[in-house]
Amino acid sequence: MQNSKDLLALLDLKNLGDLTFSGNSFTIGSPNVYGGQVVSQAITAAYKTIPSNRFLHSLHSYFLEAGDLNIPIHYKVTEIRDGGSFSTRRVTASQNHKTIFILAASFHIKEAGFEHQTAFDTTIKQPEELLSWDDILQQFGNFLPKATKAFLNIERPIEFKPVRVPNPLEPKDLPANEQVWFRLKGDNHEEFSTRTKQEILAYISDYNVLNAAFNPNGSKFSFANTQTASLDHSMWFFRDFNFDDWLLFSAESPNAYGARGLAKGNIFTRTGVLIASFAQEGLLRPKKI
Repeated sequence: MQNSKDLLALLDLKNLGDLTFSGNSFTIGSPNVYGGQVVSQAITAAYKTIPSNRFLHSLHSYFLEAGDLNIPIHYKVTEIRDGGSFSTRRVTASQNHKTIFILAASFHIKEAGFEHQTAFDTTIKQPEELLSWDDILQQFGNFLPKATKAFLNIERPIEFKPVRVPNPLEPKDLPANEQVWFRLKGDNHEEFSTRTKQEILAYISDYNVLNAAFNPNGSKFSFANTQTASLDHSMWFFRDFNFDDWLLFSAESPNAYGARGLAKGNIFTRTGVLIASFAQEGLLRPKKI
């Protein structure tokens, strides 16, 4: 995928009837289906059963089996409840009649209420000061580990600019956090509906999460010598936003133990408006050599 147009095509599910929808997959460099893709396609399926005046405010999901990139994924929606203000849906994703993913999502009408949000770090480096993944590949590709170079070579509809770039040739322990600026490639993002923006943000939210849990042990462990997988993923959507500028993904990891790592964090606009929060626990199992 090269731009947001390709990403929208990935989210264009086929209606199979009986509240069941089908989606295809696209690799991000892993041999299995990318977790963010399954989350975003499940949201798309759920939204097809939701009244137009209700919008996603929270989701909780579990990854049960690795997805096969070559087989369509079927999303079965169950209408749990439609109340006066909230709607609840359950989505089950399967391949070859085997459940690979489950999601529970809640949708809410727009209502007025009091506000507050967590503080935004105004001292953080701006994206214009940083190298993108494409820049890193172009400038340092000959010095990168083979697996890292292959991962960065994949074309993506998103541009990422990490605030901190570890040196793979001199691995060391780092603070348990990760901050990455990101933006969509392509045009006409101002035309996106709230639903589309949420689906795309959910797709992006599974990138970079587990880095925060890896960093404190970076001198010994990496994605090369560790078996990793997303175990669960939750999101909360707050304020509307646009993809016409850079957004900041900011994660921290309070704990890693028992071959699992927990990361949580927030997504801000460049001006510091909090638009969403997320949490994920992932498998971090050292490989036996």
